[in-house]
Amino acid sequence: MTNYDYQHVQQTDKAHVLHSWSKQNYIMPKVMTKAEGIYFWDENDKRYFDMSSQLVYQNIGHQHPTVLKAFQAIGTYPFAAPSFATKPKADLAARIIELAPNNMQKVFFTCGGAEANDHAIKMARMVTGRTKIFSRYRSYHGATFGASNITGETRRFSGEPGLSGFVKFDVPHAYHEPVSFESEEATTTYYLKKLRQQILYENPDAIAAIVLEPIPGSNGVIVPPKGYLEGVRAICDEFGIFMICDEVMTGFGRTGKMFAVDHYDFKPDMITFAKGVTSGYAPLGGVIVSKDIAEYFGEELLLTGLTYSGHTMCTQIGCAALQVVEDEQLVENSASLGEILKKRLAQIAEHKYVGEVRSIGLFAAVELTRNKETKEPMLPLSLGYGKDPTGWMKRFMSLLIERGFYTYSHESSVIIAPPLIIKESDLHTALDLFEEALAEFEAIFDAEGAVTT
Repeated sequence: MTNYDYQHVQQTDKAHVLHSWSKQNYIMPKVMTKAEGIYFWDENDKRYFDMSSQLVYQNIGHQHPTVLKAFQAIGTYPFAAPSFATKPKADLAARIIELAPNNMQKVFFTCGGAEANDHAIKMARMVTGRTKIFSRYRSYHGATFGASNITGETRRFSGEPGLSGFVKFDVPHAYHEPVSFESEEATTTYYLKKLRQQILYENPDAIAAIVLEPIPGSNGVIVPPKGYLEGVRAICDEFGIFMICDEVMTGFGRTGKMFAVDHYDFKPDMITFAKGVTSGYAPLGGVIVSKDIAEYFGEELLLTGLTYSGHTMCTQIGCAALQVVEDEQLVENSASLGEILKKRLAQIAEHKYVGEVRSIGLFAAVELTRNKETKEPMLPLSLGYGKDPTGWMKRFMSLLIERGFYTYSHESSVIIAPPLIIKESDLHTALDLFEEALAEFEAIFDAEGAVTT
């Protein structure tokens, strides 16, 4: 890469770019100067393990030669408005349908995950003629106004007061319940009874869809208890409600299956996706719809659209990225290395200030606690997004960064989601850095934590 004035880039960025989810005066963004595979380097030539795949999308790693070669072929196919058919758009849609559950038939393309969720909601309302949308707390579905309304955590606050007809219910998260459950099945029974009761109080005939992440991602990789998702599907069938699964983070191999729903014995009516479909090399998302929904829009007007729906370049890159996933058996790699990650997480869970670890495939979270017995979170939920007056989560994240372990945290959970190309030796090396940072953090917290708690 051509050398350039990184300090100038950094200063120009700070002067003219608004960075999301940040107080602009208190950030100094690093300059990513180069990247390769599971690593990237900053303006000081410091190397980092990319242990969050940027924002959980760089599944095939940085600068993959196959996808870079696909960029060189841009222009082979004409850029066309959404009303035209193009080979990349047709090929990618067909490939996605091959990979999706066998009740799916068509794809509506968007530019990203938030738009995909917006359009899934619109389609559910069009088909059912109903208006209410159920979604869960401890969920994130995007920052557009529609996606904010179905988001169930503090990042939705900037979109409030929102629209009427959006109803929240609890995600099964036994770790933080004030009561104990004797089994996963008991946990499932409790949450399903609560959901069904809430549906009855909200009038089932008014509910168009239940939107959920099969495995909530940024809110801590909350793996559902046995039978829960199948139970939600049964409730949806009972009342004629669509089940929409947001697989923006989990789709295309992240969990050790092509889609997270493939781990379970049910099929949704719609799946929303983004991120992994291009591994972040181009902005692309979409809604996969069932045969029944596709048939409905065969005769009825699909009253929505986007200027860049199925954009030629983005779908061309999507085809190349999914080919890499298949050729390099990255779904299988995610599953096998996910088992190794799970064993290391069990070791990490023994640390003094780790409350719980959760994982599936190469998708994991380590939740920090101030006290293992009381389960008091390191960062109290009541503070709201971006507020950390004691600075303990920021302190731990800075210790990771110092060691070249790059990721992000949300509330008290630290995400571990490396590129699916990672090798076992690199995974262990990175997790060694994580444990080093954790040990130093614990020593600091023991010395100073009581003062700021």
